[in-house]
Amino acid sequence: MSCTALASGLMCNFAYAQSDTQTASPATRDVITVTALRREQSPQDVSVALTVLGGNELIALGVDTLNGLENVSPSLEIESQFGGGQPSYSIRGVGFRDYATLNAPTVGIYVDDVAFPVPVMTQGVLFDVDRVEILRGPQGTLYGRNTTGGAIKVISARPTDEFRAGLVVEGGRFGRVDTEGFISGPVSETVRIRLSGASANGGGWQINRETGEKIGDAEKYALRGLIEVDLSDTIEALINIHGFVDDSDGLGLQLFNPSVFGAAAHSGRRETSFGSSDEFATLVGFDAGQRPFRNNEGWGASLTLNAALGDVDVVYIGSFETLNRKEFNDWDALTIGAAGVFFQSSVDVMSHELRFSGNTANRFRWVGGLYYSDEDLNEIYQSDFVASFGPGFAVTTPYKQDVRTLAAYLHTDFDVTDMITIVAGVRYEDEERRLRDLGTFATGFGALNFANGTLDGTLENRDLNSDNVSGKIGVNIKPAKDILLYVSYSRGIKSGGFTAYNTLNPNALDPFTPEKLNAYEAGFKTQFADGTVTMNAAVFYYDYKNQQVQSAIFDAGTGAIVGRIVNAPESEIYGAELEITYRPAPWLTIGQSLGYKSGEFKTFTDLDTAATAIAATAVSIDRAGQDLGFPNLGYQGFVAAQMPVAQTWRLGGRVDYSYRGELALPLLGPDYLVEDYWLANAQLTFGPRDDRWEIALWGRNIFNADYDETRNFFIAPGGVADVAAPGLPATYGARLSVRY
Repeated sequence: MSCTALASGLMCNFAYAQSDTQTASPATRDVITVTALRREQSPQDVSVALTVLGGNELIALGVDTLNGLENVSPSLEIESQFGGGQPSYSIRGVGFRDYATLNAPTVGIYVDDVAFPVPVMTQGVLFDVDRVEILRGPQGTLYGRNTTGGAIKVISARPTDEFRAGLVVEGGRFGRVDTEGFISGPVSETVRIRLSGASANGGGWQINRETGEKIGDAEKYALRGLIEVDLSDTIEALINIHGFVDDSDGLGLQLFNPSVFGAAAHSGRRETSFGSSDEFATLVGFDAGQRPFRNNEGWGASLTLNAALGDVDVVYIGSFETLNRKEFNDWDALTIGAAGVFFQSSVDVMSHELRFSGNTANRFRWVGGLYYSDEDLNEIYQSDFVASFGPGFAVTTPYKQDVRTLAAYLHTDFDVTDMITIVAGVRYEDEERRLRDLGTFATGFGALNFANGTLDGTLENRDLNSDNVSGKIGVNIKPAKDILLYVSYSRGIKSGGFTAYNTLNPNALDPFTPEKLNAYEAGFKTQFADGTVTMNAAVFYYDYKNQQVQSAIFDAGTGAIVGRIVNAPESEIYGAELEITYRPAPWLTIGQSLGYKSGEFKTFTDLDTAATAIAATAVSIDRAGQDLGFPNLGYQGFVAAQMPVAQTWRLGGRVDYSYRGELALPLLGPDYLVEDYWLANAQLTFGPRDDRWEIALWGRNIFNADYDETRNFFIAPGGVADVAAPGLPATYGARLSVRY
């Protein structure tokens, strides 16, 4: 058996991917450790709000990408921009919506302690995972990158001391087939390896309204090899080589209002439409009837060295990650070329981290580190505006961006008494962003430069240099063994950046500055009733400075309204979270979690684009008091049972459910309200008590909830296309797991 902490409580299920040291009987109290604070601890001893999911839980929930984590953790939302491959991660309402590739996220993504600072690089397959840790609140004094929202850590299953192997095969509705497997063990007394892989195929559930063809099939493959070497009694090396290929169909959007071109709104949740102009198809080299697609591949390698040098532990992590992306998205859901976009991206990220830690007199624990990374992004994205603006408007925008980041951090815990611990940390970061050679070219007009009314082909360059200090201070109190009280103040920083869209005006490229978030949090963690009840809660208040938001500016010289990301001077977010897990019997676990948050602008004078368009001069609007635009309420729960049958077998069942509150986007308008929705899943499992194999029958979205993940527009509200990204309908299937 292997164990999972959800809502900082525990349940056990079969899972082939867990390390063999994590074993427990259903009748015993389970133990799990996390490394959220860079050392092994029980989740109940960590003064950070966090959710932990094991590999078994991810398989049971059908989570095979990071995006699937949205409905399993309080206050976490993950949206794909326009249904494409650019994700937006948000924790406690701290997120950043941007379909461009070049800007940093508010949530740090770490895979085996390696940071992935470019969000589009995080869309590979999630497989052979030991656990995922989701940390809420600013993180920076313990991690390589600085964030305002939080962090998501993915920890792969490690090589084992004995030979182990496992395979999971799952088939579901719409012809979906998923496989995942591993082989692990020693090759000598000092070397252990683990090879794992996964694939996903089929599952296309959408239908082209005009032709009846199916769209949405997955075609994903991923591999990872881990080599663990004992270089000496005190030094260990871990080599991680991995890669993935994604040749899947993209998501088809849906019109929720009729288009100005006469197309009716899509009437069925599975309906979609797509297409391009002949001019755009010729430019990019595919057929005008091309469906949305992804043709992405990425690979990487990392070296981790762990050394115990007396009273000091030293860790070095060096990594290189690369992504080559070709992705076509149809953002108008029309058969004509009104707003199709084709991305061609090449991303390379190199990083080095050196970390030291120690425990002085068993009272003073500290972690300090240095971090360096270098990002190179080359991108060409091409837009099909022929139907919107006329012949000649098949547009190409190339650019390059280089980012260099250097940081130093220190985190300390000092036990003043056996009951009171002072937590303090500091971080310094210096970052340089260089945007180079950005231009916009149209097939009918050549190079566009509206700044001086000529077509001179000027390519624009911009620089943004910033250095910031952030940190944390807090107090932990343990009045009893199973009670932790904590209060903290922390500051998080999110990098500034550039608005690199189809820019016809150089003023759109002026950088937006880093945002700063001052976070105040108090919470408790406790277990009682002989350890059968785990209850954790937190309240928080965020004071936001220079929040980065999508908006526009008015260029008086050209009379143009120019889309740009701007800084809102002051805003605030506050909320609370409650997580409870109850084990009334060794075979039964009940988990519930609730998250509430609310936010508004406090100071923000914005451009009123509608009034400005009429007046032909800048007209401002005061957005103070306006909602920030995220779901206020989120709820997750599960009931899981696992009982012995006779002496040899076991029977398990699980029901989990989630609720996401409505998503109102005031900057877009009431038509773009995403209604609230419930999702429910169920699973029945059977197998021998020695866990050598298991069969499962499962259903996801079992009540066939009809919901949208996002709503948006392209070109103008109520104009060319008001589109929604629809959620997956009810699916069902079976799974076979075997383990040696």
